[in-house]
Amino acid sequence: MKIAMLGHKRIPSREGGIEIVVEEIATRLVKLGHQVDAYNRAGKHVSDRTIKQKTSNTYQGIRLIPVFTIDKKSLNAFLYSIFASLLVSVRKYDVIHYHAIGSCVMLWIPKLLRRRVVVTVHGLDWQRDKWGGFATKYLKLGERIAVKYADEIIVLSEDMKSYFKTTYGRTTTFVPNGVNLPEPKQARIITEKYGLKEEDYILFLSRLVPEKGLHYLLEAFRDINTDKKLVIAGGASHSNDYVESIQKMAEKDPRVILTGFVQGQELEELFSNCFLYCLPSDVEGMPLSLLEALSYGRRCLVSNIPENMQITKRFGIYFRKSNVEDLKLKLQEAFSTTRQNQQQIRQYVTQQFDWDKVVEQTLRIYREDRATTIALTKEVHNDQSVA
Repeated sequence: MKIAMLGHKRIPSREGGIEIVVEEIATRLVKLGHQVDAYNRAGKHVSDRTIKQKTSNTYQGIRLIPVFTIDKKSLNAFLYSIFASLLVSVRKYDVIHYHAIGSCVMLWIPKLLRRRVVVTVHGLDWQRDKWGGFATKYLKLGERIAVKYADEIIVLSEDMKSYFKTTYGRTTTFVPNGVNLPEPKQARIITEKYGLKEEDYILFLSRLVPEKGLHYLLEAFRDINTDKKLVIAGGASHSNDYVESIQKMAEKDPRVILTGFVQGQELEELFSNCFLYCLPSDVEGMPLSLLEALSYGRRCLVSNIPENMQITKRFGIYFRKSNVEDLKLKLQEAFSTTRQNQQQIRQYVTQQFDWDKVVEQTLRIYREDRATTIALTKEVHNDQSVA
């Protein structure tokens, strides 16, 4: 099959969960013999891996096609969606796969030419605090266009599936993200750079945006009597004002370490050696950083939103969303409770979140085999319910 992927910023990159998903799916599709073109946004590059690939037009067999846009919050995604949609429309693809609702505003263009279009909704982006009034309306427009014109819609949670059914009467297909089972790393780089040792820190790793709830964690941690450190790893995403407020909060507590964007071995060491991974988010799609923490066998303290609880199940510690006092209480409990069996956590992740199964389900959706897709999805859902 000839497949186009668009809606992400660029691959290879860890700028966000969407970029990781596109890369994982696309590389596996190529290995299965399919042709995949990834429409990357031209412009700013955060990842060292991306910079190295900047002059190349392929990555692990994926053809990388740069799409003009400008590095301005109000226009970046809009211009990209126009030009990417025009480009995929004039080329012959069996499937055009849009990622994220913001890119779907121009989805009607390939549909005019009767192209088969699949959409993955990674989250209800209009709920995110970083967007203003116009951007929120724009994202909701993308959502409505996807509902009206997409041949198939993939969602990453059962809660999101219910939302589309209740709001629009639209049937969607639940296909969870996957995760690779890593080899844990001993603390070396993180000890040299930050003085961190095994299990002497709590880890928050995500984009520094309001909906991730980092301000709740900083406020709660400030009143916790512990020698453990709080490591905040991640970069900004159209959220400079928020990042500045986080930096001011962090400056008041010498136990807080801001690493900025991390990747490679440093990232692996941070996951491998943390005492606890914390994700206090208000809004999520399907957080890959949470899946990655579980894949290292780490215990996780997360807000009790359905998207987090669907992933962690019995292996999570939960606090009431947006509630600093409850988060403080659960942090204190985590210091005094026995840690969970790491191998059990890793085994659970391997069974429930396998990228090869994700690609198998995605291919069935590409091929319009609805009956088989629904049956397979029910099978996966039943397995997760048992887990």
